[in-house]
Amino acid sequence: MRFIPLIATTVALATPALAPAATPPAPQGAKHVVLVHDAFVDGSGWRVVHDSLKLKGYKVSVVQLPHTTLGEDIAVVRDRVAVQDGPVVLVGHGYGGLVITEAGARPKVKALVYVAAMEPDVGEGMNQLNASMPPAAAASVRSTRDGHLYIDPDRFNADYAADLTPNRTGFLANSQALVPDALFRGNVWTAAWHDKPSYGIVATEDRLLNPDLQRQMYKRAGARVTEIKASHAVQISQPEKVAEVIEEAARNVQ
Repeated sequence: MRFIPLIATTVALATPALAPAATPPAPQGAKHVVLVHDAFVDGSGWRVVHDSLKLKGYKVSVVQLPHTTLGEDIAVVRDRVAVQDGPVVLVGHGYGGLVITEAGARPKVKALVYVAAMEPDVGEGMNQLNASMPPAAAASVRSTRDGHLYIDPDRFNADYAADLTPNRTGFLANSQALVPDALFRGNVWTAAWHDKPSYGIVATEDRLLNPDLQRQMYKRAGARVTEIKASHAVQISQPEKVAEVIEEAARNVQ
C-alpha cells in the first residue's frame, strides 16, 4: 500500500489560493492623463505621480520630449494625445507648460494642468515671460559654447530642488539634458486655455520660475489655483498633492 505523507497533505490544504490583484474602479470624468516634463530633465520625475494615478484607475502616459525645437516637442505631445481612446487631461511642468498650451488645442484634450509651469498667451515664449519677472536663480542657467543651456550642477540642489536631499538632486544634476537656447526663444501661436479649463499649481519656494509670474499667468488664464510650499521640483517632492490636482481636473471633465 502506498501512503501519501501527512505533512504534504496538510500543507496543500492549508495553502490558500492566490487571489488576482484587484482592478481599481474606473475613475469618474476623464480617464486618460498625459504628463509632460520640464526642460533639463526627463519623464522619470513623474514616477510617483504616475503610480498614484494608475492605482486609482487612470490610464497614464509619460511623454519624453526630444528637446530639439519647441515645434517638435509640441508635435510629440500631439501624437501621444492622438493615440488615447478617450478624453485627456494634459499636464505640463515648467517648460512643459509652454508645450501643452499649444499641444492642448486638440478635441480630445478637455483640461490642462500647469505644475509650476509656464502658461503663455498667443505670441509669448519662455524668455519673454521670464524677463518680465526674473526668477531668483536666473544666474544658475549656463550656456555652452555652442548655445546649449544647462543648470549649474553645483547650484542644482539649491535652485531646482531645495526640498529634496542632495543625493537625489545630485543624480538629476548629473543626468540633465542640455537644451538648445532656441528652445526658450520659441513662442506659442495657439493658447488652448482660452477655451479649455486650466488648473495651476504655484510652487511657492520656486527659484527657477518666479512664483509671482506663475500667479500672474494663472490669474490671467482664469485657472483654478493651488499653492504648494515646494521647490520647482514640486512633482517630485510633493507628488501626492500634485496628483490630487490632476484628479480634480479629471473628475470635472463632463
